[in-house]
Amino acid sequence: MITKDQKDNLFLLLKSLTKSEKRQFKLYVGRLDVNSDSIFLNLFNFLDKSKVYDEVAIVKSGIVKKQQLANVKAHLYKQILISLKLNPSHQNIRSQIREQLDFASILYHKGLYKQSLKILDKAKELAIQNEEKNLAFEIVELEKIIESQYITRSIATRADELSIQAKDLSQLNVIASKLSNLSLQLYSIILKSGYVKNLDESEQVQAYFKKSLPKFEFSSLGFREKLWLFKAHLWYSFLLQDFLNCYRYASKWVDLFSNQPNMIGLNPVFFLKGNNYLLEAIFFLQNKPKFQEALKQFENVVSQPSFPKNENVESLVFLYLNFHHINQHFIDGSFEEGLVLIPKIESNLKKFNNRIDEHHKMIFYYKFASLHFGAGDNKKCIFYLDKIISNKTLAMREDLLCFARVLNLVAHYEAGLDYHLDSLLRSTYKFLIKMNDLHEVQKEMIKFIRGLQDIYPTDLKNAFKNLLEKLKPFEKHPYERRAFLYLDIISWLESKIDNVPVAQVINDKYLLKNN
Repeated sequence: MITKDQKDNLFLLLKSLTKSEKRQFKLYVGRLDVNSDSIFLNLFNFLDKSKVYDEVAIVKSGIVKKQQLANVKAHLYKQILISLKLNPSHQNIRSQIREQLDFASILYHKGLYKQSLKILDKAKELAIQNEEKNLAFEIVELEKIIESQYITRSIATRADELSIQAKDLSQLNVIASKLSNLSLQLYSIILKSGYVKNLDESEQVQAYFKKSLPKFEFSSLGFREKLWLFKAHLWYSFLLQDFLNCYRYASKWVDLFSNQPNMIGLNPVFFLKGNNYLLEAIFFLQNKPKFQEALKQFENVVSQPSFPKNENVESLVFLYLNFHHINQHFIDGSFEEGLVLIPKIESNLKKFNNRIDEHHKMIFYYKFASLHFGAGDNKKCIFYLDKIISNKTLAMREDLLCFARVLNLVAHYEAGLDYHLDSLLRSTYKFLIKMNDLHEVQKEMIKFIRGLQDIYPTDLKNAFKNLLEKLKPFEKHPYERRAFLYLDIISWLESKIDNVPVAQVINDKYLLKNN
């Protein structure tokens, strides 16, 4: 049998290896002659040449019996991970500290206390310098155990010193843990439900944030604690659609790395995410010059040879740079220019297929659809929206699903595909009711499109004007305005009334605001 979508863990791991990693693996297993013709190495070579994972073909090859396959696969998986661990490209400060901790533990168990303490002291200094406080705490705890057995004249002062150090590290670790928990919970809410939808939800989020935020002295916080603090505030601000505070805390997050550039190499993912949220906040504030400046700075850093390179980092750089290269065209309505980005991004999406989750793929499709809608190609817009609407496995971002369906209705109307409108209206209405996410903007849009069939062509412009009057007050509404973050319905209506392309309406507004 061929495993569906090649999702076999061993196969995916093996296919992720670079040429140098494969070469190192073969050198690693070949260090003993006994491995040169081993079953797991033969399986490695077979899978390396395979395009898909096919268990029938493996067994038929005679490399391994069917009843042995699971064990041989598990052994091969473990050996690949050990080989990767030994690869210099996968070793960083964290792995160096852990290695020293392992060495110190071995020396301790051999009764070589003095040697063990010497290694631990150096490892602890390295851990504290690099904000690895969980590891530092672990080191102090081992130091306490050893000191209780290795009696020295300074034991009294040493005991006090270690106790204070353990207490300080423990307190900071607790603060970091509480802040990271809060950040994760807020992130989970925004992924599942999007922004707050009403006063009740807003009050619930504010109460939860206030209750969950730990007490601390800001001056006592290190890099790691500040990072989690700014992340928690950022997600809190995003949930409340407070984009000025989003910008404020995203800037603080990015500034942490600017002030301590050595932390970029140790925490490249957090650096990437901070820049992503900074760009997102500027996008919501609709400041294109500031946006382009931040995007250029971001690109400059990630393109430097010294910037960390691995599969995870490569995937995130691809995601964030391309999201924001598209976003800049929504700010001023330059949709036609943005269309040229789509073919290259689609091609790379295939390359990153196993490393990018469905949620992010769907965001790309929504952006592609919106670019085509803005450029006036409604059939292409529908093509990309269908990829989202027909995706039955997508359980996240209800707001994204909601607006994909509303935009789908508008695009069908614009494309003149009236014969689909009745069934689309019914399915969209049922979907929104089920989601409990029927806002005034969506209600008015559905009511309007439902009534279009009864409106004479001569009265159409007045119908657009009436809808615009109803929707305009929601543009600044604290909970309803989120609709316009996904679909600029106001500009679309103005384009219908003035009989000009929607891109021109958005561009005129942008020029008026920035001149």
